[in-house]
Amino acid sequence: MPKHVALERWMKQQRHPSQTKATSFGWVDWIVEKSIAELQELMARGERSAAELAAAYLDRISSVDPQLCSVVEVNPEALEIAAQLDQERANGHVRGPLHGVPLLLKENIDTDDAMQTTAGSLALAESSPEQDSTTAARLRHAGAVLLGKTAMSEWAYMRSRAGSSGWSHRGGQVRNPFVLDRSPGGSSSGSGTAASANLAAATIGTETHGSIMSPATLCGVVGIKPTVGLTSRAGVIPVSRSQDTVGPLARTVGDAAAVLGPLTGQDDRDPDTPMPYGGGHNDYTAFLDPLGIAGSRLGVARNFFGFSPSADAVVSHALEAMAAAGATLVEVESLGRPGPLARAEEEVMFYEFKADIALYLATRTPGSPRNLAELIQFNNDHANQEMAWFGQDLFELAEQKGPLTEPAYLEALATAQRLSRQEGLDRALQEHKLDALVGPTGGPASLIDLVTGEQFIGGCGAFPSPAGYPVITVPAGLAHGLPVGISFMGTAWSEPTLVKLASGYEALRGPRQLPQLIPSLRRLDSV
Repeated sequence: MPKHVALERWMKQQRHPSQTKATSFGWVDWIVEKSIAELQELMARGERSAAELAAAYLDRISSVDPQLCSVVEVNPEALEIAAQLDQERANGHVRGPLHGVPLLLKENIDTDDAMQTTAGSLALAESSPEQDSTTAARLRHAGAVLLGKTAMSEWAYMRSRAGSSGWSHRGGQVRNPFVLDRSPGGSSSGSGTAASANLAAATIGTETHGSIMSPATLCGVVGIKPTVGLTSRAGVIPVSRSQDTVGPLARTVGDAAAVLGPLTGQDDRDPDTPMPYGGGHNDYTAFLDPLGIAGSRLGVARNFFGFSPSADAVVSHALEAMAAAGATLVEVESLGRPGPLARAEEEVMFYEFKADIALYLATRTPGSPRNLAELIQFNNDHANQEMAWFGQDLFELAEQKGPLTEPAYLEALATAQRLSRQEGLDRALQEHKLDALVGPTGGPASLIDLVTGEQFIGGCGAFPSPAGYPVITVPAGLAHGLPVGISFMGTAWSEPTLVKLASGYEALRGPRQLPQLIPSLRRLDSV
């Protein structure tokens, strides 16, 4: 059954409160661009309930998402969960800033409920996780309503170089909410599109190499890629243990900060979370500062300019605004050695994916492949469905790798971390006495192309990935109607500084520009 037909049928069966209000609210416009703090105020004053919030977002998904394909399924228990949280509030218990707030999770994050976790692949359709991911468990504990799952690039873009960002067998092709025939970015494509289109208060994505940064910048939202180890990866379908991380996508820095706090903390299921835990905070909204740019020293990473004149122009305007607000801009002409770093990073990912996907698959119920070789065979057996548009060349390269004890892996890992850390971000930050480095995140979005694959436009959003360091992207403006973001990059555990800087820039920029679901730029006479 097509997912939106199933969604509409489910909503009719539920007879939820918003059905009686759809006429007066249209697409329930009262939730559009509402911040998490504003939603909490509405619930605290008794003007709205968590159940009404959940119902309103479900209505909006039903109305808007057929054009976007960003939500692969909704949680049939969402309204019941919201009603339970309303009862808690009525009894005087509010769990925190996410109590009753509807969120969407990327479809590679395990939930032990009626929803599936497949990374977009048919290969995992017949098995399920045996417990919640730590991410899902922590969000539930914080009082969030897990509204549904967002579509993604199948296998987090790890299957083939020729893939299209946002395409999966399960979800189809996710669309960019600004211009529908443009890329939504990958692999957290659905999370970026859904956050931008106001289909949830915020969304959760995962990143290995740009998978939060790319959809955030191309869809015009804020994305936070945390330091590796700040948030747990337990119960997340893996790509690379040295680079994978979980983080929020949201319409404002404040909303992203509000979601980040409950995700952090030591986890016995993920050995890479700090022990003793000293790198994180429970509340990153404490670091929001509308004057956060004043007095800062920002390094302008020039080697990430020059990929797109229109993106450069947007970011240059942002830099001028920050300089006028009291920032000192320092030119950084060279940051790292991109060629050797990229080769070492890719080698690391191949080794780690082969090892880590087998460990993950062993945690699921019977019915799905148990290692990479079996995944490759499954795709070969179901080629008409799984490989209609592109193959599995990356899977096959990874399968050729040996165990993580091999010298080739250990050398590649050491090289990637040295070039990105000591000879990359840390050197630039220390030599120039910088608070952060800044540059164009990437984009603007290229056309969706399932036949020849996506055209990637360079930027700095993925540069901190092999270092495992944090980065925040903030919408900076539009280039020919397409969003462009600016990234703030720092060293390990520098999220408080980055939140301060990002919120300071956001205050200078003013409200973001909303997506209009334009079919194509080619239809506009002004372009």
